[in-house]
Amino acid sequence: MTLYLDTSSLIKLYVSETGSDAVRQVIGEATVVATSLVAYAETRAGLARLRREGQLGASAFSSAKRQFEEQWPAYLAVEVTDSLCRAAGDLAERYGLRGFDSIHLASCAEVARRAGWDDTRFSSFDDRLNQAARKLARTLGRTA
Repeated sequence: MTLYLDTSSLIKLYVSETGSDAVRQVIGEATVVATSLVAYAETRAGLARLRREGQLGASAFSSAKRQFEEQWPAYLAVEVTDSLCRAAGDLAERYGLRGFDSIHLASCAEVARRAGWDDTRFSSFDDRLNQAARKLARTLGRTA
């Protein structure tokens, strides 16, 4: 199974919070873990925000950042191309998504086109994005 992680799921691999165990479990079932190239900056920004806000101490921040940097090359990172951005714009308009959320959904759609829709799972902790992913999957003939 190919697993696509948006940043809300990806960061849970490096910071223990609600949902972290679920993400770790589903990653264990995946043969490929994919995300968008923008998830790199989003994850680094998220870790830095948690550090600034005092939710991560200095040691925990350094450890999370190091682990993320070590594991990043293992992810299939979908490049943000002009055509992907155009598809993301259409998805943002159709489903009322924010910009980076639409990039994640378009990136997942690109991964699913390559791997097969029935072999691709989408993981996010954003309700609106999950709802859009289910609608897109149904539109493209895959049951959610």
